[in-house]
Amino acid sequence: MADYILEAENLSYIYPDGTQALKGLYLRIPRSQKTAVLGSNGAGKSTLFLHFNGILKPKSGTVKFNGNNVSYDRRSLLELRKNVGIVFQDPDSQLFSASVYQEISFGPLNLGLTEKTVRDRVERAMTATGINELKDKPTHMLSYGQKKRVTIADILAMEPQVLICDEPTAWLDPKHAKQTLQLFDKIIQNGTTVVLSTHDVDLAYSWADYVFIMSDGRVIGEGVPDKVFSDDALLRNADLDRPWLVDVHDLLIKKGCIPPKATLPRNKEELFEKILYHGICTGEQ
Repeated sequence: MADYILEAENLSYIYPDGTQALKGLYLRIPRSQKTAVLGSNGAGKSTLFLHFNGILKPKSGTVKFNGNNVSYDRRSLLELRKNVGIVFQDPDSQLFSASVYQEISFGPLNLGLTEKTVRDRVERAMTATGINELKDKPTHMLSYGQKKRVTIADILAMEPQVLICDEPTAWLDPKHAKQTLQLFDKIIQNGTTVVLSTHDVDLAYSWADYVFIMSDGRVIGEGVPDKVFSDDALLRNADLDRPWLVDVHDLLIKKGCIPPKATLPRNKEELFEKILYHGICTGEQ
């Protein structure tokens, strides 16, 4: 089995209005990991995602799933979209059924599954996203956060190998954003690869196993979060800020609070542990 579940090789795409969204892009998504794709508006993140499940066909280059080139005949695309699911940024662009149950069951029903299998999948997806009590509620009566969870359940019920989410925490309050990321962690434990795009460098730094930085239709940097978010030149080129944890870590080293070779903390709990372990700052205040 290939180490990379999704790959893009020399991928280019031009929209009908002449906008070139992807420019010879190379990218490989590690299997069964938490991957974040960052970049400013217009970097090409959403266009890339639409290539990964065949909604868009490249002008040139190749998309691979499980090591095999993506084909664009109807049968191949149906199989691809069964295994690579996308949750769009705006849930209203994805929801169309009258009730939550009908919405989530639509995909599995179209796979030709038995009624019992569909029911079981829908129940599991609703439990995973914490929306069981919304089962019979009209989709148009849901809050924004509830709609987000329903769209994720939509895809989970298909039991894909890859879950792709475009700005999944956009417009969510901190509590529901945290719950959404915890849900992704559970999904990954079951073997699903999760890929998300975000503008939030703090989220990507704390959550992801691997990070890609995009700018102007290309990948301009990639690696583990510690490496990527310590590269000031890369962040400037992508018009991204440093995560606050990296800034605080560097300040604490400068002030003598922690040793110069201390590893970067990935969350505030790790940061507090380092401060308590190394004691009171000794540098100038």
